[in-house]
Amino acid sequence: MLDNIQEFEEIVNTVIEIAKVNGSDIAATLLANGKVTIEQTDFDNWNGGTYGYTVYVVVDIDLYAKIQSKIHEIERDLVAKFNLPTRHLIGESINSVMLIPSASKAVKSTPNPHRPFSEAEAKRRTLLVNYLNSVSEDDLIEFVLLPLFRQLGFHRITSAGHKDKAMEYGKDIWMKFTLPTQHILYFGIQAKKSKIDSAGASKANIAEIYNQLTMMLGHEIFDPEIGKRVLVDHAFIVAGGEITKAARNWLGGKLDASKRSQVMFLDREDILNLYVVNNLPLPEKAIIPKTSIIDDLPF
Repeated sequence: MLDNIQEFEEIVNTVIEIAKVNGSDIAATLLANGKVTIEQTDFDNWNGGTYGYTVYVVVDIDLYAKIQSKIHEIERDLVAKFNLPTRHLIGESINSVMLIPSASKAVKSTPNPHRPFSEAEAKRRTLLVNYLNSVSEDDLIEFVLLPLFRQLGFHRITSAGHKDKAMEYGKDIWMKFTLPTQHILYFGIQAKKSKIDSAGASKANIAEIYNQLTMMLGHEIFDPEIGKRVLVDHAFIVAGGEITKAARNWLGGKLDASKRSQVMFLDREDILNLYVVNNLPLPEKAIIPKTSIIDDLPF
């Protein structure tokens, strides 16, 4: 049974759910985001033959470095969890789990932002919601979007800031992404802290964003790494609130077919889900400080 890939994947999914129920967020994250394989590593002729297996979990080297001091403890915990859904098997057992660091992005599975969240993840999400309710546009860019896009694999992320609006040319951030073929795509971001709507009284009106978007796609940026001026390939419209369907439809009607394919939306729900599944640290101001409780009076 353990040699069957489909059945082993079901076991892995079961172990992930067991880890979530037990509050083992680290174990669940490792299995959900790493490349999990199994291999027979032991055999005993006793009682008709007993097969022993080792589960290998290849994880990103940055995550491995954070948990390095607890590696053996986590591995033992994972063995115990794997033995729960496999305890009925006769002649087969999982004897060990090995966590293996890798700097290769090819072995790293893409986290699913639409999966159910654990209790701890739901709490982190709530804290980030409260932070987004009161955050300024500059803080949204600096403390939320920049760390998020770095974690997602973008690089050379440059924020125009709001001190010199004349130099923004419709974008708050520009960045680049290297494809596996080593081709480079350039991205511009127009960020708003609040809801983006098509209503005229809205603080972030889609008509204003349309003007900034047109400027962004038509203005060249200078990439110092190659010493050339390049055009933005794609544009993100990011909102700390909701991007309404009416706003999306209005913008789609204004843009021609070629430009529509260049535009992508990222609203509050997307930001929250991506932040949680990629296990990013919350902004410092989003964390509620723990207050110490004094049981006895000092006299």
